[in-house]
Amino acid sequence: MSRTTRFLTLAVLSIALAGGPVIKAYAAGSDEPSPPASDSGKGKKATKKDRRSSIDDPKFLAGYHAAYTTIYDRHDYAAAIEQLKALGQDDRADVANLIGYSYRKLGDYKVSQIWYERALKADPNHVRTWQYYGLWQLEQGNRDQAEFHLNRIAQLAGTNSDEYRSLAAALEKPPGTGLVY
Repeated sequence: MSRTTRFLTLAVLSIALAGGPVIKAYAAGSDEPSPPASDSGKGKKATKKDRRSSIDDPKFLAGYHAAYTTIYDRHDYAAAIEQLKALGQDDRADVANLIGYSYRKLGDYKVSQIWYERALKADPNHVRTWQYYGLWQLEQGNRDQAEFHLNRIAQLAGTNSDEYRSLAAALEKPPGTGLVY
């Protein structure tokens, strides 16, 4: 599947999964992991641990999809964390981001923060992590930091992206209004 086709498929899926009754704070991530950020080690020989090839690994994809379903359909965050860690790819931004999201949903904000920062270390341009971490900032009462994340999303994906609109909508709500992300 071409990258463009994959992106369009994910965009349609994201739109279909993203709606919510309280506010449209699209907290659902992609059920397709992004390729890892390019590294400076170009020309290195690929090894078994080469993360770039795992995007096409059926076993990895099946495990990622199972964890995704566990999070967004079953809301079993503890089980999802175990599934994601079992993939052996928790240095991939998509995986680390979903682990962070799951810890946030479990109320463990300190551990969640560690995973969001790990995701951004793996890929500083990972838009969904900027979105989720921005929602985390709002939940912590850090509106200025959430605004910073919103501006970063605007730089990376534009102001028409789902991630931008989600965080912007959450920021429009007054503090303490019981936002659901």
